[in-house]
Amino acid sequence: MKTMTKALGIAGAIAIASCMQTLAAQDIAGVRKTSIFSDERQADLEVTIWYPASGSGEAVTLGENIFFEGTPAAMGAPLRDGVFPLVVLSHGAGLAGTADAMSWIAAPLAEAGFVVVAPTHPGNTGRNRSAEETMKLWLRPSDLSDALDAIETDPTFSPHVASEQIGVLGLSMGGNTALSIVGARLDPELFARYCDTDELNASLCDWVRLCGVDLHAMDKAVAGRDNTDPRVRFAMAIDPAPADIFTSASLAGVSVPVSIVNLGDAAEIPKTIQASGIADAVPHATYQVIEEASHASMFPECKTNAAEIAIEEGIEDPICTDGIGASRSAIHTQLIDMTIASFQNAIKTAD
Repeated sequence: MKTMTKALGIAGAIAIASCMQTLAAQDIAGVRKTSIFSDERQADLEVTIWYPASGSGEAVTLGENIFFEGTPAAMGAPLRDGVFPLVVLSHGAGLAGTADAMSWIAAPLAEAGFVVVAPTHPGNTGRNRSAEETMKLWLRPSDLSDALDAIETDPTFSPHVASEQIGVLGLSMGGNTALSIVGARLDPELFARYCDTDELNASLCDWVRLCGVDLHAMDKAVAGRDNTDPRVRFAMAIDPAPADIFTSASLAGVSVPVSIVNLGDAAEIPKTIQASGIADAVPHATYQVIEEASHASMFPECKTNAAEIAIEEGIEDPICTDGIGASRSAIHTQLIDMTIASFQNAIKTAD
């Protein structure tokens, strides 16, 4: 049965999360980094792994830059005894286009008892991104599958991962990736026309055209391929982008539970990230809206004067602007709480 609701109010989410934080205060988010080779990309993938830890490690701060605050973690801390669910995480593109930039949500997941593994998608990495590589959406699910392969063969982590409890979390373009790895397939014709006008995504498509990338010239067979990884039993997509280029038949064929979240005033969510239609099409989907948030709420917390620095740097997107009536910290608390609850519920349902 499909569930479509507005999310809990911010105050309610904080009350719930405060109880969870009290229980998790004695836990530590450990972190390790590795590099794996991608046969498809013929390049290395940088992979970040967060995990429940015991004892201390090297104190590090992940994801900090001139715009955003970082998240503390314990590099190399011992892995806590036990067997844990696994979340494979896909980041978006742009300024927060790295795995480390997602530490604000990955570290709390680890503290709550999940192993979280995230590759940094090549060509999507912040200022060093490439328009051509960014638009090869079909390569991103392959990166996630490569990361899962690496965890399964890693002697440190494989004994501690519950192979029947693997889910995927994606934010923005990572939300598109999360849906793809559980069976949603790109419609090559819709994708080819995506940047013919500025109607769907003006800032992205202006950049794509400026860089001379022609989406009509792509290999349509590759773009529309099936990227399903049967190891992934649950998906959560937050503001998936683009959300309007999947085939209807493939959405109807998604067999795992899917949780979809949109950020912002329900009446003003841009068409290309409006995901209520996906929730309608996927058989086992829930849909929620956080109206106090904005698409930028998926970024880490902004530093003082970050918005002014962004303008000076020629960045037009409002990277520090959330919705009305809530701080980014409060919105993050709600998203973390929702994510943990969604994954735990999916695990229980599968048992």
